[in-house]
Formats: sequence, structure tokens, C-alpha cells
Amino acid sequence: MISTLLIANRGEIACRVIRTARAMGVRTVAVYSEADAGALHVAMADTAVAIGPAAARDSYLRGDRILAAAQESGADAIHPGYGFLSENADFAQAVIDAGLTWVGPNPESIRAMGLKDAAKARMIAAGVPVTPGYLGEDQSEARLAREADAVGYPVLIKAVAGGGGKGMRRVDAPGDFAAALASCRREAASSFGDDRVLIEKYILSPRHIEVQVFGDKHGGVVHLFERDCSLQRRHQKVIEEAPAPGMDEATREAVCDAAVRAARAVDYVGAGTIEFIADAGEGLRADRIWFMEMNTRLQVEHPVTEAITGVDLVEWQLRVAAGEPLPSQQADLSIRGHAIEARLYAEDPAKGFLPSIGRLAAFDLGDGAGIRIDTGVRQGDTVTPYYDPMIAKVIAWGETREEARASLRDRLAGATVWPVRSNAGFLVRALDHPAFVGGSVDTGLIAREGEALLPAEQPGAAALATAVTAMVQPGPLAGFRLNGEARQEARVLLDGQAVTVTLEAVATQAAKPYVTQGGQSWTLAPWRVDGAAAGGASDGAILSPMPGRIIAVAVEQGARVTRGQSLVTLEAMKMEHALVAPFDGMVAELDAVTGAQVAEGRLLVRIEKDAA
Repeated sequence: MISTLLIANRGEIACRVIRTARAMGVRTVAVYSEADAGALHVAMADTAVAIGPAAARDSYLRGDRILAAAQESGADAIHPGYGFLSENADFAQAVIDAGLTWVGPNPESIRAMGLKDAAKARMIAAGVPVTPGYLGEDQSEARLAREADAVGYPVLIKAVAGGGGKGMRRVDAPGDFAAALASCRREAASSFGDDRVLIEKYILSPRHIEVQVFGDKHGGVVHLFERDCSLQRRHQKVIEEAPAPGMDEATREAVCDAAVRAARAVDYVGAGTIEFIADAGEGLRADRIWFMEMNTRLQVEHPVTEAITGVDLVEWQLRVAAGEPLPSQQADLSIRGHAIEARLYAEDPAKGFLPSIGRLAAFDLGDGAGIRIDTGVRQGDTVTPYYDPMIAKVIAWGETREEARASLRDRLAGATVWPVRSNAGFLVRALDHPAFVGGSVDTGLIAREGEALLPAEQPGAAALATAVTAMVQPGPLAGFRLNGEARQEARVLLDGQAVTVTLEAVATQAAKPYVTQGGQSWTLAPWRVDGAAAGGASDGAILSPMPGRIIAVAVEQGARVTRGQSLVTLEAMKMEHALVAPFDGMVAELDAVTGAQVAEGRLLVRIEKDAA
């Protein structure tokens, strides 16, 4: 059995592997870059070794440094997680040559499935159905164009060495083929150092179905049923589930048997995934489901398989790598209930899903039965620009698909991630979409729906009023006026923009510098309040709404200003926030200097209001 395991990865997958290893009594070693010195996976491991600068190419992609860390720490095995070096056959071989146990498939299996054209040829020989297309050696533009004509448009041009959605182009008409081919080849050469391509029939109602397979060193191979990963954005999976909606037993048996044949064809050992594309225009049918590729590693979405089978796939990986036979035979495995996983990213849907970086001042995904959270961050950690922005996976299990969907939706709706942006609100809308509720999602849904899936630009009036009331008038007498109506208005900054809010009569929550609704959080900062109960805040005080850097000061002390005039511009979280005059008046105080860093709540300008 393995005694000391080095995890050649970071983030949630490193934490995931450490949890199982600890339960098995295996000592763990984390590796970390300079950016990850204080990361959760480092804190969880029994020991940790630094392997280089923040950039992955200088740390997590340096096989030599990882092997040196294994030697330094006394590790006798290496688990690669997913991504980074997990599908690098040369690294796998180097681990084996160093006398260590490689927790993954044989290097020969990785190579056999690493090139899409060779993998398809091997699948055809093994009797596994493949998508109609061309994968020949003749890579001339003329030959590829003829083959595309023969397959019939639309077609998909795919890089032979591609992955992760790169090196793929859909072509709808012959006249577009040459330009798409050139673009695909450029991206393939840049990303993979190989500009060869193959041609596939483009499926108009595609669903992404994959099968979890597992092999041991004694010739045993089983499947652990299928997953549906059809909800994708730009070829990247967003929500995954198991089992696949609408999959009948006959189709399931045919697809899973094909996956086992595929694994046997390359003498597969360990955890792997056979990915299929299904033409779901007439529902899921065995004769309309074709092999796409194999991922020779553990998948991000493996928890949904664990949820419906009760199997710990990482434990299986460690046992099989140590030479043990598969813990279960095919007849022992069955499906129970339904599971759905959502990938929570630090990204801003309102800005084209650009990654959002910074300190997680608030990070609360709730708790309760039926939900599993796999994460590599804690509240107070910093999301850096160096790595994939996924910060957590939220997995719901239920007796039925609807139970799992509703549970996941509610948990994401209650998530708080601030001031870093997240896609939680987007995920809530996706889970609520009628096509997803009905189980009829295809891979083009997000592209078709576009802005309809984007979360609201502002919170609802009730949520905003409750948050603002707590911020500007804490205490049991909030909103009280002698012989007056128990209500008033507040002027606040919501994500740096001024809004007017009618306050609640009584504050119902603790004051926070943000408001959350439907999984989305907005920055909230006081500006000024109309009414006697506001105290000193009604005198035109302009406060910094968040920590940031002053990049422009547009006024001088003593200057006359008009309502709405820009006073100071603050840069925070890579965004500019213009602070403007709340009314006509004079600049009575000015404590803002271009280039200065300021804390949240710092007085920058005070405006004296003109006499009525």
C-alpha cells in the first residue's frame, strides 16, 4: 500500500485527494507555488514543499521540481489530480522511472488516447462507434475541403492534439471552410505545437454524454455509468449530472459497454472517462451516440458519479495504483438517486465572464444535508490571476432529479461571494431554465440564450432596503420619527453607482458592506442620508465605498460644484468608480490625492449645500 502520497496539483482537487488519503491513513505531501504558500491544500497536507514562482509553467508544470519534492519529502507515490501534468505521458514515465508509484494510467495508454485521430482509429478497430468524419494523413486544404463536402455541412474542424475547447471551429458552408481551417490551425499550433486537424460531422442537437470507466492491473475493467455534461459555455462544462436524463436501460447498456471496450482496447488502468457525442434530435438512441475522445485522468465532475454509486473514486485510484484488484465487480455497481454538480467560478458574468480576482472577504456557501462542497479556498483567501478561476464545486444529491435540482438551486441562490464576483447567479438561472428543468439541454443552450441567463444588474427592492437599513440606521429605533411617518430615504453606492432606497422601518440584519440575492453580491457603501435620523451623514460627506486607489481628483477645495458633478475617481477591483456631488454646493473639505491608496469609509470630500 502507498505510505506517503505527493499530490502534484493545487486547489480543490488537491484538497479532495488529501481528504481520502487521510481517511486511508496515507501521509500526504502538498506542493505549492509562491502564490499558494498560504493555500488551503498546503494547510491540509501533512507536509508541503515549495516548487517555484507563481506562474504554472515555473511550478506546477515543472515535472523535475515535483520529482525533487517527492524525493525531499520521502513520498513513494504521486497523484496528478486533473489538469497540469495529469495527462502528460512523459511525466508519468518519469515518475515510474524514479521508482515511484504513478496514480494514473500507463504512459502507453495516455499516448494511445492523446491524439484524437489515432484514438478514433483504435476505437473503430475495437468496434466502438465514432462520429462520421475524416481523420486521414493527407492534411492538404483541398483534401480536407473535399472530405468536409462528403461528410455534409455543418462540420467541425478539430485539432488532432486538441482539448479544453481549443482548436475547434464550426463551419456551416463551404465558402467559410478555408478561413476556419486557417484559424483552427493557427490556434492548434500555438496551443499544442501541432497544427494537424480532423473533420467531424457537426451534430445540430448535441448532448455530451460520458462514461466513467475504471481498470486495474489484473485485466479487470468496469464502468460506473454515465454522466450528462451538456450544459456548456464555449466548450467548457458548467453543470454536470448523473445519470443522464432520458437515458433508458437499453441505451445505457449499449453506451457503457462501448466505453468498457474502449478502455480494454488500450489496456487501461485507473480512472478514465470515455466521452461521447449524442444526436438528441429524437431523444437518446444507441445508434445516434458516437465516441469523441478519452480523458485519461479523474474528471472534475467525478463527484456526481460518487454520489449515485457510493464509491470513492480516489480511494479506488490509490488501491489500484498499489496493485490491488478493483474493489467491486460490475454486478456490484448500481445507480441510486440523482446528482447534479455546478462549477462555481470567480468570474463576472456581466463582463463577459472575465475572471475576478482579489480577497474573499466573504465566502459562505451554506451548510446542510444533501449538498457536498468541494473547494480549495476559505474566507479570507485571495483569488489570484495565475490559475483556473474555479473556486468550488457544489454537488447536490436527491432521490429524484428534481429534488437534486431544487436543492442545488437553493444552495447557490443563498451563496455569498464578495467582493470577488462569482457565477452563482448565472448558475441559478441556468438551473431554472425550462430546458434544464425538463432535462432537454443540449450543448448550445447557453450560446442561444445569451443574456437571458445573466443575473440581474441590481438586487430587488426588498433585499436592498433591508441591507441599507441595517447599514445606515442600526438599532431598534431605526426609521422612528416623532409625529412622522416611520420611513425615510437613503442615498447609497451600489457597486459604486448612486441609488436611492426607501428604508425599512426596522433593521432586520447585521450591517454588511454588501447585499446578496439569488447567489449574486453587490458592494454597498454609504453616501448620504436624507432625514434627521442620519446624523452626520447628511452633510455631504463623500466616503470611499471600498478600498482602492485614487486615479483622478476633479475639484479643488473651495470650488463650486453642481449636483452629479464628478469629484473623485477611485479604482478598485480593476473597475473605476466615479464619486459625484450629491447636490449643488461648495467643496468644504478635500482629502484626496491622485495615486493614494484609501481604505473603505475614508472621507474624501465634504460638500456644503447651497442655502435654499
